[in-house]
Amino acid sequence: MAKGYWVGRVDVSKPEAYKNYVAANGAAFAKFGGRFLVRGGSFEAVLGSSRARNVVIEFPSYDQALACWHSPEYQAARAKQEGGAEIDLIVIEGYDGVQPGEG
Repeated sequence: MAKGYWVGRVDVSKPEAYKNYVAANGAAFAKFGGRFLVRGGSFEAVLGSSRARNVVIEFPSYDQALACWHSPEYQAARAKQEGGAEIDLIVIEGYDGVQPGEG
């Protein structure tokens, strides 16, 4: 079964409000098996637009990734942002097929 991912790009405008969100979102991620693969860090935008911060969260499945987004726990954490960030976010199913060089 393919995993699910959240891929987010973030510009924080109200750091204190965003900190409240970050402090609260872990409960939802843990409940649905989410784990950070990318959480900030250095990057170079080599093509197209970018935002200041990038996040990739892996879930056991696409269904779990969507369930986390729709959960009361995550929506409560999200409300704590208080408009403190501009976010582009997709929930996407991972690829579970043949990889280059595998035949």
